[in-house]
Amino acid sequence: MSTEETVAELLARIGAGDPERIAEMFAEPVEWGLSWPDEGHPAVPWIRPREKRADVADHFRSLDAFHVRERNGTTVDRILVDGADAVVLGRIVQVVKATGRAYESPFALHLTVENGLISRYHIYEDSLTVANALGG
Repeated sequence: MSTEETVAELLARIGAGDPERIAEMFAEPVEWGLSWPDEGHPAVPWIRPREKRADVADHFRSLDAFHVRERNGTTVDRILVDGADAVVLGRIVQVVKATGRAYESPFALHLTVENGLISRYHIYEDSLTVANALGG
């Protein structure tokens, strides 16, 4: 698959909410990066280093466990592709199960695709907004 096709498939799998199928798309190791402090945040347990497919699946399971899937309004505005690299721009819209709080954040996702697998996954979001919605 091309970079563009791989990114489209990843987004479809994320939308379908199947962590195991999402994880199948990642190389091992994967270069994983989140726009959070290195120590993470106690209210946001999915923020931690990842490098294996099992870690990726755990990340997406944790996201689902803390959010109301039926109220996810996340959108993708644009996908930019340059060779093996892609940038996805959009807006995260979620509702936290425990607090009922809704939050929104613009995001940018930088992906690198090598041999049909995602070798880099770096997401940039408003981490303070997310932490506050989760009670932090």
